[in-house]
Amino acid sequence: MTEQDQKKLGDTLWAIADQLRGAMNADDFRDYMLSFLFLRYLSDNYESAAKKELGSDYPDNKDQPNTPPLRLWYKSNLEDIAQFEAQMRRKVHYVIKPEFLWSSIAEMARTQDGELLHTLQKGFSYIENDSFESTFQGLFSEINLDSEKLGKRYPDRNAKLCTIITKIAEGMAKFSTGSDILGDAYEYLIGQFAAGSGKKAGEFYTPQQISSILSEIVTLDSQDPTTGKKTRLDKVLDFQHKKLPRKRMSTLNM
Repeated sequence: MTEQDQKKLGDTLWAIADQLRGAMNADDFRDYMLSFLFLRYLSDNYESAAKKELGSDYPDNKDQPNTPPLRLWYKSNLEDIAQFEAQMRRKVHYVIKPEFLWSSIAEMARTQDGELLHTLQKGFSYIENDSFESTFQGLFSEINLDSEKLGKRYPDRNAKLCTIITKIAEGMAKFSTGSDILGDAYEYLIGQFAAGSGKKAGEFYTPQQISSILSEIVTLDSQDPTTGKKTRLDKVLDFQHKKLPRKRMSTLNM
């Protein structure tokens, strides 16, 4: 993707945010927008790694295009799930259940599924607490899915989230996205939200290439987490805690 296309993607996502937040404070809406973008990032990397790990056993979903291939594999390989997830924790350093992947969430949003909000809550909780030890603890801590700013009643909040996620999915579908591209779009939105709040981008994060940090997190060398040794992942996270203020970067607070 060219630099011009990267900017177009950032502009597209910002236009979606500007259109959908309505009367919601930009700081509040930022947490939703960036959390969903980061979920997309984690999901894309996880699915790519799963496809590589499973090789020829990775299902072809051409007959069920709205169902993630990994969901089809789980359904047909119940006895192998535990071993597969253990392997993914060693190689990718985290696990996302098929029902919590961005592709599954986006399909629920597209079909206006009434359980979307509940599924998001379960998914965020799983990623934070069960994905891989405490690696992602607090990752989604400041996104309040029960906030009345989304709607007074559950159906209203669920419908609002369906709209937000669907628009994001549709906007991103127009571009060929990869981990670096999503990282650049993430950084672009942070700058835009900062400007919209009358702040400098540096007040939201230390000027550091977010895409580089994220790319390193998901391309780490494998290591047994039971050894107690400090891994490259730990080093990245330690660096991040020092460089990225938690208050303003809650959606990257791992």
